[in-house]
Amino acid sequence: MMGRRRSGGVAMAVAALLLLAAAAASASPASTLEGFQPLSKIAIHKTTVDLHDSAYVRATPALLGDQGEDTEWVTVKYGWANPSADDWIAVFSPADFLSGSCPNPSRYPGEPLLCTAPIKYQWANYSANYLYWGKGSIRFQLINQRYDFSFALFTGGLENPKLVAVSKPISFKNPKAPVYPRLAQGKSYDEMTVTWTSGYDISEAYPFVEWGMVVLSGSGAAATAPARTVGWREPGFIHTAFLRDLWPNKEYYYKIGHELSDGSIVWGKQYTFRAPPFPGQNSLQRIIVFGDMGKAERDGSNEFANYQPGSLNTTDRLVEDLDNYDIVFHIGDLPYSNGYISQWDQFTAQVAPITAKKPYMIASGNHERDWPNTGGFFDVKDSGGECGVPAETMEGTDQYKFIEHCLSTVDRKHQPWLIFAAHRVLGYSSNSWYADQGSFEEPEGRESLQKLWQKHRVDVAFFGHVHNYERTCPLYQSQCVSGEKSRFSGTMNGTIFVIAGGGGSHLSDYTSAIPKWSVFRDRDYGFVKLTAFNHSSLLFEYKKSSDGKVYDSFTVDRDYRDVLSCVHDSCYPTTLAS
Repeated sequence: MMGRRRSGGVAMAVAALLLLAAAAASASPASTLEGFQPLSKIAIHKTTVDLHDSAYVRATPALLGDQGEDTEWVTVKYGWANPSADDWIAVFSPADFLSGSCPNPSRYPGEPLLCTAPIKYQWANYSANYLYWGKGSIRFQLINQRYDFSFALFTGGLENPKLVAVSKPISFKNPKAPVYPRLAQGKSYDEMTVTWTSGYDISEAYPFVEWGMVVLSGSGAAATAPARTVGWREPGFIHTAFLRDLWPNKEYYYKIGHELSDGSIVWGKQYTFRAPPFPGQNSLQRIIVFGDMGKAERDGSNEFANYQPGSLNTTDRLVEDLDNYDIVFHIGDLPYSNGYISQWDQFTAQVAPITAKKPYMIASGNHERDWPNTGGFFDVKDSGGECGVPAETMEGTDQYKFIEHCLSTVDRKHQPWLIFAAHRVLGYSSNSWYADQGSFEEPEGRESLQKLWQKHRVDVAFFGHVHNYERTCPLYQSQCVSGEKSRFSGTMNGTIFVIAGGGGSHLSDYTSAIPKWSVFRDRDYGFVKLTAFNHSSLLFEYKKSSDGKVYDSFTVDRDYRDVLSCVHDSCYPTTLAS
């Protein structure tokens, strides 16, 4: 049994909320099938204000989170004398979006430009009979985002919004409370990091994590060691604590908190996690892999844009199966906030039931990174100006050296399964856009990496970016090196490439002609689960997000001698002496 511990937090203000992970570089033009961030459809710069006595908006309850909840449902009632199909209800946070404290940009002289975009919105006629009676009622789900909220009734549609009524503000009991912890694997096997968000500056409250090993009675005892435009929204303070010297495969509890200047403590909720195994430990390990999930609203707001229709299904399946996997890899394109910073809070709240209990590792996608003149291969605007702030990236020669170092330092005797993951397709995909380019890959993708994968005997390579599922045969240099499709054994002569980009965003099409290396394709939402039973047996499963059932699978059985066996381009060439 261990003593109770506290790990102090490192607090920082950043432009967007971020999870912990290693990032993968990206660079290529956005697909023509890419959707639009719903909030970007609102012409905030053209907003006019014409408050009407006949118009009203009322929200209840006025106080949220009275029992410490960080998510609440709010009922909004509204109406006015001139209802229209173009009327809509917006949720603003902070509540004061009309103070005039943000001056109009010179390019919109004389217009009462609002300071910020709303965090979500819904059409007024979402409520039945609104057009007939001139009044309606909608329920919104709100999360604790550090500030109060107000609700506004607009007419004129999204292109020419006219504000006609605003509600009184409502608020969570403690808007600054620590929320949405995110676990991530540390730099060593015995370290776990905890990152969370709060409204407390380091100068007003000391952030820390109380943690300890869970004992058989279900309780733990512990020890102490210190832890530009309308799209902008104050992201709060991001705190990170490092929990070190963990015992392999043991369960730990933790609880985030902030000690105020008067000595009182504001606590977050308590959670548990299981420490990783010792490297090479012969134990069951299960991982989840997917990309391009995005976020969605359970109250139906913003969803008419059909931006990430499968996101909630994927999240819900993973929450339901929480006890049957150990770590999650989200390989790029996280909330698709595209410069609307409020959406990072929405995303972390959506995945919080997962991230609070399982390490949630991310890679950087084009919707986190790409922006003109920021060092990307193509000058596209997919990140909405975030420019990679939410996730670090590595590019060019430095990235190649990093990948080579990672692959070459793996001890395959003790860590027999070698997996590669990146956001953009550096391997193979029969996506229609790639097919039109005649490449089935990203520009300058696999050409520089194929020999590395072969040399170091990479088993499976995962990619996102393309919003569907596809699995190849074991490949090298565009050629299938095995005719087997579901049960692999002995020496693997190539790498199996998997597209796992169906996490939730709008789906991508395939080319009509199926390449000979494409074994299985599914244009649907889903994720992959890898189960390593031991050092010699691996199970691969593709599951649909709609029902969680397996629709594609294969197994690999081999021993260490098979990993050492030379295959084409995996060993240095030799010549027998005469």
